[in-house]
Amino acid sequence: MTAGALSGPRLLLRRFREIMRSADAPEARLTQVVRLIAATMVAEVCSVYLMRADGDLELFETEGLRREAIGKTRLAAGRGMVGHVAERGTALRTRDAQGHPAFEYRPETGEERYSSFLGVPIQHAGRVVGVLVVQNVRARDYTDDELEALETVAMGFAEMIGSGILVTPEALAETVRASSRPTRIAGRSLAEGVAVGRAVLQAPRIQVTHTIADDIGEESDRLEAAITDVQSQIDEMLAQPALASGESRAVMEAFRMFAHDPGWQRRMREGVQSGLTAEAAVKRAYDQTRARFREIADPYLRARLADMEDLANRLINRLSAGVGFVGRDLPDEVVLVARDMGPAELLDFDQSRLKAVVLEEGAVGSHMSIVARALDIPVVGGCEGAIDRIDQGDLIIVDGEHGQAFVRPDADVLEAFRDLQAVRQQVRDRQSKLRDMPAITRDGVTIELLCNAGLLLDMRHLEETGADGVGLFRTELHFMVRSRLPRVQEQTRYYSNILDAAGHRPVVFRTLDVGGDKLLPYMKREPEENPALGWRAVRISLDHAGLFRMQLRALLAASTGRELNVMFPMVADVAEFKAARGLLQREIDWATRQGRPLPDRIRVGVMLEVPALVWRLPALLPLVDFVSVGSNDLMQFMYAVDRGSPRVSGRYDPLSPAFLSTLRRICRQCTANSTDFTLCGEMASSPLDAMVLIGLGFRRLSMRPKAIGAVKEMLLSLDVGALSAEIDRLMEFNDSSLRPAFEAWAGEHGVAI
Repeated sequence: MTAGALSGPRLLLRRFREIMRSADAPEARLTQVVRLIAATMVAEVCSVYLMRADGDLELFETEGLRREAIGKTRLAAGRGMVGHVAERGTALRTRDAQGHPAFEYRPETGEERYSSFLGVPIQHAGRVVGVLVVQNVRARDYTDDELEALETVAMGFAEMIGSGILVTPEALAETVRASSRPTRIAGRSLAEGVAVGRAVLQAPRIQVTHTIADDIGEESDRLEAAITDVQSQIDEMLAQPALASGESRAVMEAFRMFAHDPGWQRRMREGVQSGLTAEAAVKRAYDQTRARFREIADPYLRARLADMEDLANRLINRLSAGVGFVGRDLPDEVVLVARDMGPAELLDFDQSRLKAVVLEEGAVGSHMSIVARALDIPVVGGCEGAIDRIDQGDLIIVDGEHGQAFVRPDADVLEAFRDLQAVRQQVRDRQSKLRDMPAITRDGVTIELLCNAGLLLDMRHLEETGADGVGLFRTELHFMVRSRLPRVQEQTRYYSNILDAAGHRPVVFRTLDVGGDKLLPYMKREPEENPALGWRAVRISLDHAGLFRMQLRALLAASTGRELNVMFPMVADVAEFKAARGLLQREIDWATRQGRPLPDRIRVGVMLEVPALVWRLPALLPLVDFVSVGSNDLMQFMYAVDRGSPRVSGRYDPLSPAFLSTLRRICRQCTANSTDFTLCGEMASSPLDAMVLIGLGFRRLSMRPKAIGAVKEMLLSLDVGALSAEIDRLMEFNDSSLRPAFEAWAGEHGVAI
């Protein structure tokens, strides 16, 4: 470590502040600053690159490179090592610049003789506006202290750039602002629903207007007070009656753990001791965490970054005497626009005002998405560049059904959307009147309409829709929202609450289905080339028998005096089912020996998702009480298609002869064996697909709650006998999708699809 680095951040910050307070012109100050950095860090070169309006990085000032290159050398984001830093928003250091894969030779700068490179991003208003670089002739390993010093000065740069002190306002580099023209931003649905409202940008919340501390002791006291206040604020949230139980409480308890994390607090305190204000120390700790998390492949940990950003926002607002969104002059209909966000931010809002959320990032399994779905707030994630393309107050239509947002829609689009909303409301009103009508087809066939669920809050849909029960309860969500494994007592209480909410209606519990894209934070995971076909679902349960038996014990205890319906997911052969049922029997035997009461009736089923099991139905069916067809995975595995890939997910249609033949085979064999069978995949939620399923022989369908009204309306207008004959005819003479043919048949026979 060099002597310059040892005197490091404090000396650099003190002299930096002196230059900023001088009366010199901005250009003169900038020249002095780059010379100061070069001298303090014992570097032959210090350069500042700023982002121009066209998105290119321009060499704006330098000490050490050829001055004639200033204003001439330009790099696109992602080009060269400077562009590499700008594109990723993270620091880059190397002792062999020319050997780095991102190195790009620019002869006009004369930098070919320099070996070492250290570059850090300059970020203003949540975006990279430049890069600060030091270079050395000799091969040099820049230390963590030197990196910290340069990052700290880069924060000061950003502050001075934003205020016009360091460069003239005309030279301020900003990314191109969104135009006033209407635009559509494509993303992915994280929570269903459609809404319209005015944009409220979250991104400006993490702003630091004062970077360098005048009194370190005072800043330390301010930081400690803010940490204590925010922790108390989160504790008060947990005390709300609405969070007394269920997934929302588990989410907030996990969030509280972040607020009490000692490593996070230590990094903030170190920032203050290095000479930063409390606000700047919080922001630097968050930026460092964000940089580390961006390199992590684990989707669960990456999703937790939003919780950290929420926490940083709260601390900075507390330090700056701000109040965040609470108390702001907000529109009556809010569409929140953010890079990502944590669950507590949804609870900050008046729920009557918050209509939808648009995120640049976001994940289906994130804490925020789980809470949003429970609160019926549409969310579209993966909207690249949303913060730059949306201005405060813009009108936005959020389509959570199709994963898209319409920004600044013109009058015709808005009118069409309003008309569509009115039509949808009329349809919902019409379908709601069918709520208490028996689900019986025109020719007298009774159909059970069940709903899928995964949260305690989902159970309210039973009354709202008139569903006959829960055909699929995804127990893994209870595990995924927690930072630790829930104990048997906690699981028992949770499952008991689910059954209480269901009342007389049946609930089918699917045992833990994790792995693939559903990960538990407290379970060790190893990278897999194809996780969808890897270690997941019942395979994990059988390998972790202790975890599996804990869940089975809790399900048995919760169902005391009631009926327990439990099924095992992703079973590929009969032996796996026997092994899983054997562990269940061991728990039944244990409870009997302990004198513990048991359910009045226990029904054990299997998820039929793996094609291999379809061909073993004669051996399987005598062993099970019921079968539930998971059409999503069964379709995926039959066609070797990744349903998450936009390029191939729509290439194959479930209403094709091959898939329909498989479903008909299942129906016929289950019927012949007198085994109950249900379909609980996405097919059941589409009125047209559900029509075909009924024609094949399915009499139980489990679907998204919002689909029940439309499916019931369809079946009330359906003649099953006529449809079954048509299916036999169509499947005999067609090789491609039968969807157009079924649509035509429904139209000819007056079926409401």
